[in-house]
Amino acid sequence: MSEYERSRTMPALPEHVFDQAADVRRLDSWMPAELHVHAGELPAVTVHEDNTGEDAPALFRPRPEQLRLEWGTRDSGSYAGWLQVAGIGSGASEVTVHLSFFDERHDPGADAVHAALEDSLANLEEQVRLRVEDAG
Repeated sequence: MSEYERSRTMPALPEHVFDQAADVRRLDSWMPAELHVHAGELPAVTVHEDNTGEDAPALFRPRPEQLRLEWGTRDSGSYAGWLQVAGIGSGASEVTVHLSFFDERHDPGADAVHAALEDSLANLEEQVRLRVEDAG
Protein backbone atom coordinates (compact mmCIF):
# COMPACT_ATOMS: atom_id res chain seq x y z
CA MET A 1 0.00 0.00 0.00
CA SER A 2 1.17 3.53 -0.84
CA GLU A 3 -0.10 6.72 0.74
CA TYR A 4 0.45 10.33 -0.26
CA GLU A 5 -0.64 13.62 1.25
CA ARG A 6 -0.28 17.32 0.50
CA SER A 7 -1.71 20.47 2.08
CA ARG A 8 -2.10 24.04 0.94
CA THR A 9 -3.32 27.24 2.54
CA MET A 10 -6.03 29.12 0.65
CA PRO A 11 -7.19 32.70 1.26
CA ALA A 12 -10.91 31.93 1.61
CA LEU A 13 -13.38 30.75 4.21
CA PRO A 14 -13.48 26.96 4.60
CA GLU A 15 -17.12 26.80 3.47
CA HIS A 16 -16.23 28.55 0.20
CA VAL A 17 -13.33 26.20 -0.44
CA PHE A 18 -15.41 23.13 0.35
CA ASP A 19 -18.30 24.28 -1.86
CA GLN A 20 -15.92 24.70 -4.80
CA ALA A 21 -14.19 21.36 -4.23
CA ALA A 22 -17.43 19.41 -3.65
CA ASP A 23 -19.28 20.57 -6.77
CA VAL A 24 -19.23 17.40 -8.86
CA ARG A 25 -19.92 19.45 -12.02
CA ARG A 26 -16.68 21.42 -11.43
CA LEU A 27 -14.30 18.63 -10.45
CA ASP A 28 -12.62 18.81 -13.86
CA SER A 29 -11.59 22.40 -13.07
CA TRP A 30 -9.19 21.35 -10.33
CA MET A 31 -8.52 17.61 -10.60
CA PRO A 32 -5.72 16.20 -12.77
CA ALA A 33 -6.41 17.04 -16.43
CA GLU A 34 -6.42 13.38 -17.51
CA LEU A 35 -9.28 12.47 -15.13
CA HIS A 36 -12.94 13.26 -15.85
CA VAL A 37 -15.73 12.52 -13.39
CA HIS A 38 -19.22 11.81 -14.68
CA ALA A 39 -21.84 11.88 -11.94
CA GLY A 40 -24.48 9.22 -11.71
CA GLU A 41 -26.74 9.04 -8.72
CA LEU A 42 -24.35 10.09 -5.97
CA PRO A 43 -22.36 8.63 -4.45
CA ALA A 44 -21.93 6.65 -7.71
CA VAL A 45 -19.71 8.28 -10.35
CA THR A 46 -17.67 7.10 -13.31
CA VAL A 47 -14.09 8.27 -13.75
CA HIS A 48 -12.64 8.38 -17.25
CA GLU A 49 -8.85 8.34 -17.51
CA ASP A 50 -7.47 9.81 -20.74
CA ASN A 51 -4.13 7.98 -20.42
CA THR A 52 -5.76 4.54 -20.55
CA GLY A 53 -9.05 5.42 -22.23
CA GLU A 54 -10.80 3.43 -19.51
CA ASP A 55 -13.86 4.22 -17.43
CA ALA A 56 -13.86 3.09 -13.81
CA PRO A 57 -16.84 2.89 -11.46
CA ALA A 58 -16.13 5.01 -8.41
CA LEU A 59 -17.71 6.66 -5.38
CA PHE A 60 -17.74 10.36 -4.47
CA ARG A 61 -19.11 11.34 -1.06
CA PRO A 62 -19.27 14.97 0.02
CA ARG A 63 -19.61 15.33 3.81
CA PRO A 64 -20.55 19.02 4.20
CA GLU A 65 -20.96 18.84 7.97
CA GLN A 66 -17.28 17.80 8.19
CA LEU A 67 -16.03 19.90 5.23
CA ARG A 68 -14.71 16.61 3.84
CA LEU A 69 -14.83 14.76 0.52
CA GLU A 70 -14.21 11.03 0.22
CA TRP A 71 -13.78 9.01 -2.96
CA GLY A 72 -12.50 5.73 -4.25
CA THR A 73 -12.95 2.84 -6.62
CA ARG A 74 -16.34 1.23 -6.33
CA ASP A 75 -15.73 -2.43 -7.16
CA SER A 76 -12.03 -3.16 -6.86
CA GLY A 77 -11.14 -1.30 -3.66
CA SER A 78 -7.74 -0.49 -5.17
CA TYR A 79 -7.77 3.26 -4.54
CA ALA A 80 -9.26 5.79 -2.11
CA GLY A 81 -8.78 9.40 -1.18
CA TRP A 82 -10.09 12.27 0.84
CA LEU A 83 -9.95 16.04 0.95
CA GLN A 84 -10.37 17.92 4.22
CA VAL A 85 -10.88 21.67 4.60
CA ALA A 86 -10.10 23.37 7.91
CA GLY A 87 -10.42 27.01 8.89
CA ILE A 88 -7.19 28.54 10.16
CA GLY A 89 -8.47 32.02 11.07
CA SER A 90 -8.42 35.39 9.34
CA GLY A 91 -10.68 34.06 6.58
CA ALA A 92 -8.14 31.48 5.41
CA SER A 93 -8.30 27.70 5.10
CA GLU A 94 -5.98 24.75 4.92
CA VAL A 95 -6.85 22.04 2.42
CA THR A 96 -5.35 18.57 2.78
CA VAL A 97 -5.63 15.87 0.13
CA HIS A 98 -4.76 12.26 0.97
CA LEU A 99 -4.50 9.37 -1.51
CA SER A 100 -4.19 5.66 -0.75
CA PHE A 101 -3.29 3.05 -3.35
CA PHE A 102 -4.17 -0.41 -2.00
CA ASP A 103 -3.14 -2.10 -5.26
CA GLU A 104 0.44 -1.18 -6.19
CA ARG A 105 -0.37 -1.70 -9.90
CA HIS A 106 -2.51 1.46 -9.78
CA ASP A 107 0.12 3.60 -8.04
CA PRO A 108 1.77 5.86 -10.66
CA GLY A 109 4.72 6.52 -8.35
CA ALA A 110 5.63 9.18 -5.81
CA ASP A 111 6.88 11.81 -8.27
CA ALA A 112 3.76 11.62 -10.43
CA VAL A 113 1.38 11.62 -7.46
CA HIS A 114 3.10 14.51 -5.70
CA ALA A 115 3.07 16.57 -8.92
CA ALA A 116 -0.63 15.78 -9.46
CA LEU A 117 -1.48 16.74 -5.88
CA GLU A 118 0.42 20.03 -6.14
CA ASP A 119 -1.22 20.86 -9.47
CA SER A 120 -4.68 19.93 -8.19
CA LEU A 121 -4.33 22.07 -5.07
CA ALA A 122 -3.03 25.00 -7.14
CA ASN A 123 -5.97 24.62 -9.55
CA LEU A 124 -8.44 24.47 -6.66
CA GLU A 125 -6.89 27.58 -5.12
CA GLU A 126 -7.27 29.42 -8.45
CA GLN A 127 -10.92 28.35 -8.76
CA VAL A 128 -11.60 29.48 -5.19
CA ARG A 129 -9.84 32.80 -5.83
CA LEU A 130 -11.95 33.42 -8.95
CA ARG A 131 -15.13 32.58 -7.07
CA VAL A 132 -14.27 34.87 -4.15
CA GLU A 133 -13.36 37.73 -6.53
CA ASP A 134 -16.64 37.28 -8.45
CA ALA A 135 -18.63 37.30 -5.20
CA GLY A 136 -16.83 40.44 -3.96
